[in-house]
Amino acid sequence: MSRLALVTGATSGIGRAFAERLAADGYDLVLVGRRKERLDEFAGAHPEVDVRAVTADLSTSDGIDEVARICATEPLTMLVNNAGVAHYMPLAELPADKAAELVGVKVLAPTMLTRAAVAGMQERGEGTIINVSGMIAFSGPAPHSQMPRRAVYGGSLAYLVALSQILSAELEGTGVRVQVVCPGVVATEFHERQGIDMSALPRMAADDVVTASLRGLELGETVCAPGVEDAGLLDAVFQADLTAFGAQSPELATRYRSV
Repeated sequence: MSRLALVTGATSGIGRAFAERLAADGYDLVLVGRRKERLDEFAGAHPEVDVRAVTADLSTSDGIDEVARICATEPLTMLVNNAGVAHYMPLAELPADKAAELVGVKVLAPTMLTRAAVAGMQERGEGTIINVSGMIAFSGPAPHSQMPRRAVYGGSLAYLVALSQILSAELEGTGVRVQVVCPGVVATEFHERQGIDMSALPRMAADDVVTASLRGLELGETVCAPGVEDAGLLDAVFQADLTAFGAQSPELATRYRSV
């Protein structure tokens, strides 16, 4: 039986790299993006696999609904939630339409597409869901002097980390794997389309992000950080999370009590 993967944001960057790698591995593909000509170009260049191009805007309800229907009705082996927009700016300066677009693409769309796909994967006893986040998900405690403020963008990436970890636990024993990929700065068109020049910064290749993700699946990683050499650092973060979670009490903490 052929394997079928759906990749969002497949016209460039990490999404395109996933599509290239999965096609080389023999996956049939459903590729989702806003630029039809690029999707059609990819399909024409890969006659060895079946490629279905879906032009959809995942910042809209109609776009999400269209792709969710495919996720719910097609026998997906893999779902890659990669689509994204940047909109790097402080919340007070972020226009309402851009805030809605960002939340739609990075929070609502992955949630609804995953929800649509996961039931079928469970019934079939296999499947993989990959959510593309970023290391900015871990940057919340950074002071302004170290990290420009981009609350909605960073918050949306942190959501994907928590969603993936909790969903992975929910799906234990079902044959369905969940992973969140958290690269640093990647050499793609992503920042250029937002008018941001990142050329002076060292950047990882999109192909390397895909290599890390697929190898991470083999290693059983739920959180894949392609540029972090010491995986124990991530383990320490997550253990600290659980320690704080487990330290809850129904009693008011001493520091909050009136003297």
